[in-house]
Amino acid sequence: MKRFLTLPFYVKLACVLISILLLGYLAKIGDTILIPMILGLLFSLLLIPLSNFMEHKLRFPRTLAGILSVILFFGVLGYGLFLLASQLTLLKEDFPAFKEQIMDGAGKLQIWVSEQFGIQHKEQMEFINKTASKSVDSGTLFLGTALVSLSSLFILFVFTFLYTFFLLIYRGHIVKFLLFVNRVEDRPIVVDVVRQIQYVVKKYLIGLLIQMSLVSLLVFICLSLIGVKYSLLLALITGVFNVLPYVGIFSSMLIISILTFATSSLTHVVLVILALIIVHMIDSNFIVPKIVGSKVKVNSLFAMLSIIIGEMIWGISGMFLAIPILAIVKIVMDRIKELKPWGFLLGEEDSKDEVYKDLFETLNPIEKKIIENEAKE
Repeated sequence: MKRFLTLPFYVKLACVLISILLLGYLAKIGDTILIPMILGLLFSLLLIPLSNFMEHKLRFPRTLAGILSVILFFGVLGYGLFLLASQLTLLKEDFPAFKEQIMDGAGKLQIWVSEQFGIQHKEQMEFINKTASKSVDSGTLFLGTALVSLSSLFILFVFTFLYTFFLLIYRGHIVKFLLFVNRVEDRPIVVDVVRQIQYVVKKYLIGLLIQMSLVSLLVFICLSLIGVKYSLLLALITGVFNVLPYVGIFSSMLIISILTFATSSLTHVVLVILALIIVHMIDSNFIVPKIVGSKVKVNSLFAMLSIIIGEMIWGISGMFLAIPILAIVKIVMDRIKELKPWGFLLGEEDSKDEVYKDLFETLNPIEKKIIENEAKE
């Protein structure tokens, strides 16, 4: 008796597409549960070495070691957020100066537009008034959204704390469940997947924190030398945004350019843009390969695609979680025979990759020769 049914290609394709749509829909409506759970999983994997140290070296019970590890980690995280928020409050002192500088720049821009394109001041003011009226009409809605966002952020923080604690103390129980639910011959693969996920997530998160610190330090030095106001705040914003590949550096560049223009001159804006480009080149060519790089190499195409999909499903949280989730998916695919080609597709083009060798051995001599020639070219 056949164990599996042989289905036509179009039926398999329809099943895959329907499954992807259902998973995406469930992820969208279940964001309140899934986002803190995934964050808790990542943080618990990061805190396992600290919890093990307290359990084995200090002889603490697992529950006590878990709660102390989580409190220590979230205490440091909360202090970082407090430092960022305290820097943001300083902006209120210079808000009148921001307004005056922006209005002056807007006036010069109006004159330039009138001279270059022949659009009179009256027409420009009508357009600005319409835009402003729309902004005022939506002001109440924006305020309500901001309050809801603050409450949602607090709920996210609390649930992430709880998920991190429970996943940390029940980690052994969860691993045993994964072993029991799989066949005996597949259990070594399960153990290998669990170990690799723990190793990659830990290395990725630690490398990410080091990268954020180094980028923030470099930006702080550059902005201080240029003489930009609020250099510490802008450096912290750049370090946080830089977590997002490609998107983060341009977002932070836009924010810093606007604030620099509001507090300084156009010359300083140009110097800031050049400094951020140099920092980005140092980060891309030296910091990321040496510190953030791990054994799981995700190519830039699917990294960017995952960030876009993550933003569509979960917003900003999805953008930050996209890369770790993609790395975990690749680890699982690399160790399941039927999914190895997909794991290879997600990875970097490297002839020394173990998955590449396994797939390469299945090819005939002519196909091997073709691939070798393409690799040389």
